Amino acid sequence: MSGDHQTLALVLFSLFVALTLAITAWAGRRRRGTTEEFYAGGRLFSPMENGFAIAGDYMSAASFLGISGLIALYGYDGVLYAVGFLVAWLVVLFLVAELVRNCGRFTLADVLAARMRERPVRIAAGISSITVSVLYLVAQMVGAGTLVSLLLGGESRAAQTWTVVGVGALMVVYVSLGGMRATTWIQIVKSVLLMGGTITLTVLVLLRFSGDFGQLLTTAAARSGHGLDFLAPGLRYGGDWTARLDFISLGLALVLGTAGLPHILSRFYTVPTARAARRSTVWAIGLIGGFYLMTIVLGFGAAALLGSGAVRSANAAGNTAVPLLALDLGGGAGSTGGTVLFAVVAAVAFATILAVVAGITLASSASVAHDLYASLRREGARRFGEVAVARLAAAGIGVLAIGLSLLARDLNVAFLVGLAFAVAASANLPVLLYTLFWRSFTTRGAVWSVYGGLVPAVVLVLLSPVVSGSPASLLPGLDFQLFPLENPGLVSVPLGFACGWLGTVTSREEPDEDRHAETEVRSLTGAGAV
Repeated sequence: MSGDHQTLALVLFSLFVALTLAITAWAGRRRRGTTEEFYAGGRLFSPMENGFAIAGDYMSAASFLGISGLIALYGYDGVLYAVGFLVAWLVVLFLVAELVRNCGRFTLADVLAARMRERPVRIAAGISSITVSVLYLVAQMVGAGTLVSLLLGGESRAAQTWTVVGVGALMVVYVSLGGMRATTWIQIVKSVLLMGGTITLTVLVLLRFSGDFGQLLTTAAARSGHGLDFLAPGLRYGGDWTARLDFISLGLALVLGTAGLPHILSRFYTVPTARAARRSTVWAIGLIGGFYLMTIVLGFGAAALLGSGAVRSANAAGNTAVPLLALDLGGGAGSTGGTVLFAVVAAVAFATILAVVAGITLASSASVAHDLYASLRREGARRFGEVAVARLAAAGIGVLAIGLSLLARDLNVAFLVGLAFAVAASANLPVLLYTLFWRSFTTRGAVWSVYGGLVPAVVLVLLSPVVSGSPASLLPGLDFQLFPLENPGLVSVPLGFACGWLGTVTSREEPDEDRHAETEVRSLTGAGAV
């Protein structure tokens, strides 16, 4: 990249970091030091504010850059990613948002503890939530290391290392000093920037084709190297039955995983009522839906204006399709417009990464302090308060994520994201739905459901072709592949549900129908909700 690109991108990065640090300082001064303030921002956010924050939490760099890149490379099959990520919010809207807000307080484990024995379910849910959060966090930071260093023109190990360390340090500062209030406002600012940048690029692409979307698709197919097959299913997930089953498995993980992501569930506790939680979700669906529709235009626009071959030659995974498209739309390399638009896209991508890692870090630190620490400490031992432990946990998780990201910087980021969604769909969603809707569900069923989804999801990925057995694997020199699919969702999600059922029917514990009735009334009416 040219010196102008690098300088302008650095200036915009610095401005956004300064803005987010100012928000954190402002939030820190307003903080009252209570657990409700730290975990939930005092439950004072409006549905619109929380809807923008949810969208900011969900629309990661993988969405902004990855999906557009996949569409630029694979056409129709890339669009299926956008569909899966969007459809997932119907599950959240109809089955999760209001009920979780009424039954819980800060984390997923709060919902389970309303009916079950508190200690075992808090430990199980806490471990699962931390696993999902750390996997998602590592994926974002690996993306930050590779993407930002590439956008700044530095592909060296040192550039990647310092990018990862810088992002990790910032996320610890945001969470430790500002809590949920700072994290929420950072996500709102990021949502506005991301939507503004995406709308601008979409309008410019459509203007190139005089608003004729049909011409855009035709040109994209012609320059893709695949002809009309580019606009038909099967380019990436066609072929043998293994590829088709892999797509079903990925789709299952994406559609069901969103409702089990800890940093998404924690957002419903930042509004005062269940009605506000539902309205927040409607706002989020509107923003996210519009965003994913625009990524389709950007993906086909990159294929039409740049060509799939040029996108692939710049980055085999297509992650640089949007920055290269911005450069072309602004007037090409060396032009003032191209330099400005390229730098803006780079800054928006950086803002996206910072906002998402802040939300994930807060959710995981809440699980450590509110679930694990509260459950494992001895009765009456209150040497440290929950908020103090959460701040320490944020620092510890930051260090862990930085270390894992540096070890994993050569690994496939999509694999880590897919695993996070698969674990959430396999371990968190079954136990959540059983707790809310099954009268006979027991503590053993809850614990078995969590571990019965968590352990197979992790083990199957380790035994999949993603890790070993092929030149494209993470460990190409080894071969211990036993599981043919890249995503474990098709197996691990049913196992999570099956283990929950099996644990319940084999349990000697009598289900507490009174507590279920109380939970049911509370979830549906809000009576007794915090």
